[in-house]
Amino acid sequence: MKTAMILAAGRGERLRPLTDSIPKPLCRIQGIPLIEHHVMQLAQAGIHHIVINHAHLGGQIRRHLKDGSRWGVHIDYAPEPPGGLETGGGLINALPLLGDNPFIAVNADIFTAFDYRRLPLAEVKHMHLVLVQRNPALHSHGDFGLMNNLLDNQAQDYLFSGIACYHPKIFQNLKIGRYSITPLIREYAERKEASAEYYEGLWFDIGSFERLHAANKVLNTAS
Repeated sequence: MKTAMILAAGRGERLRPLTDSIPKPLCRIQGIPLIEHHVMQLAQAGIHHIVINHAHLGGQIRRHLKDGSRWGVHIDYAPEPPGGLETGGGLINALPLLGDNPFIAVNADIFTAFDYRRLPLAEVKHMHLVLVQRNPALHSHGDFGLMNNLLDNQAQDYLFSGIACYHPKIFQNLKIGRYSITPLIREYAERKEASAEYYEGLWFDIGSFERLHAANKVLNTAS
């Protein structure tokens, strides 16, 4: 069974005061919570098992999505302590639920039209990242470069989209704690063991109230 994890434990400081009363993944795009968009898109791509981590007001996420049967998926939850464990710690904490095969990981605070069926899930030996174009008005520099379908640490042409595939074996020697996955990604990129692709379709970072408003404005105008 194909598995995906939605990383949904962030506090959403830049979305306050909205996130004082709801968790960031329940912020709405075109009237639908962000995390519900992700569940629907993953289900449409044939992903039937979804793991969701949560911390701040996580009970609201569980009550909204329940077991996932409404979308034809099964959802497992990986609760975290107050403050969350960040991306790296969150993945490690959820490993017992993710199985032994490569899985998809998606940041809850993005909105995209990316088709998850295009990911080379069965071929991933270590990790595979999806990159998007940097918007100079929002980001002074990017995260990575892309060379011969491999992640390049030496360039900053593109942003990490928040979409990736990971093989669980890369986490075997790591312990649960509060830390980002970025150093591990850079380690594999340095060894030329992190493949990547460029996606030029619809993608929004919903990391702040201004970006949430801007995304809704663009999408409502387009529709």
